[in-house]
Amino acid sequence: MFRIPKTILIPMIVACALFMENMDSTVIATSLPTIAADLGENPIALKLALTSYLLSLAIFIPVSGWMADRFGARTVFRTAIGVFMGGSILCAFSGSLAGFVAARFIQGMGGAMMVPVGRLVVLRTTTKAEMVRSLSYLTIPALIGPVIGPPLGGFITTFFHWRWIFFINIPISIVGIVMAGRHIENLREASSPPLDVSGFILSALSLSLLMMGLATLGRHLIAANISLFCIVTGAVLLAAYIVQARRNPHPLLNLELFRIPSFHAGVTGGFFFRIGIGAIPFLLPLMLQLGFGLNSFESGLLTCASAAGALFMKTIAAAILRRFGFRKVLLANAILVSTSLGIIGLFTATTPHMLIIAILLIGGCLRSLQFTSLNALAYADIDRPRMSQATSMASVVQQLAAGMGITIGAFALQSANTLQHHAQIAASDFPPAFLVVALVSLSSLLWLRHLSKNAGSEISGHNRG
Repeated sequence: MFRIPKTILIPMIVACALFMENMDSTVIATSLPTIAADLGENPIALKLALTSYLLSLAIFIPVSGWMADRFGARTVFRTAIGVFMGGSILCAFSGSLAGFVAARFIQGMGGAMMVPVGRLVVLRTTTKAEMVRSLSYLTIPALIGPVIGPPLGGFITTFFHWRWIFFINIPISIVGIVMAGRHIENLREASSPPLDVSGFILSALSLSLLMMGLATLGRHLIAANISLFCIVTGAVLLAAYIVQARRNPHPLLNLELFRIPSFHAGVTGGFFFRIGIGAIPFLLPLMLQLGFGLNSFESGLLTCASAAGALFMKTIAAAILRRFGFRKVLLANAILVSTSLGIIGLFTATTPHMLIIAILLIGGCLRSLQFTSLNALAYADIDRPRMSQATSMASVVQQLAAGMGITIGAFALQSANTLQHHAQIAASDFPPAFLVVALVSLSSLLWLRHLSKNAGSEISGHNRG
């Protein structure tokens, strides 16, 4: 009887849970106007549902690593899926704005634990030689979810009912809980330090205020001065946390990890790279719909090409890293990805759809390779006792990058619109916006160029005897 190796099975179990979380975040955006009408609210007010989810992530991601060490990764991972499913059920039955926002916050609690703890499960059950291949499965949700989420949300809302968006999470969650219980060991640290309560409070306040400010800036959800106040206050509290963490022998987010060159390059360089990439799910559908006049379903079918490219790259990413090593791949590919972002901005309403699909397909391949490489490099030199801290830190940075990507993309688009004196968003506003985010992604080279030639060779297999 054929059995799937655990090096493939466990990452796929985790990837399915992460896919559900990633898809759910994007599928709702398409359906907000319909949900608002059904609840009798202004669609702008429903942006609180998106913001409350981001706030929950910012608050609970830092403590996820400590919980996994204390109670076991399998226990926390299965509980996270259960909490996410419970939040989904509450969303489906919500009859008011307050209830819907509260349900999304509960969903965020589950999502905050699923992402870093799921990655931790894979890292603790995978040898370094298999790490690149295993982690490549975990990048699939991040690449596919934002692509298929909008058209799926539009399809469900149009032909069924928006509440089914949340009901479809129930069977996926049940399968995930059962499969995790059967195939994932409940690994934990023999002894875990006490919870850094003051660090948790400071990180929760600082990160939630930063995410709130970034999520609402320029979106007319709250006054601009309040958004700026949240960002400034969050930055001040974050600085206070840094001071507190340096004095605490067991900080919640261990800043000493950045002394490890591979982790510093993978997380810090990855932060700026992800800012540019994080703007794509926001800018590309707007360009195709507002700029070129396509409907949401048509634009979704075009953007699916990047997902196909991402899936193809999973089959050869490990071989590419083994042949060229992390440094060469990350440096060359950062340039290629940034170039592909700039090329997307050159699309026009008359650009043949087959050409758009081809460029998005190639771009999906390149982005997938960069995500896989950055994820693997960050953990190349992390020992087991610090693995949970590393996953928490990397997840927090990735969430901040996602928020900043949307903010910078929106700011660049609005600036281009204002400078060109357009009354509404026009197709000519998008090339400058894509150029800005492409340059931000390209700036990741400032950190990646410091990598040694043999960085991460133990997990890539490059230059091993």
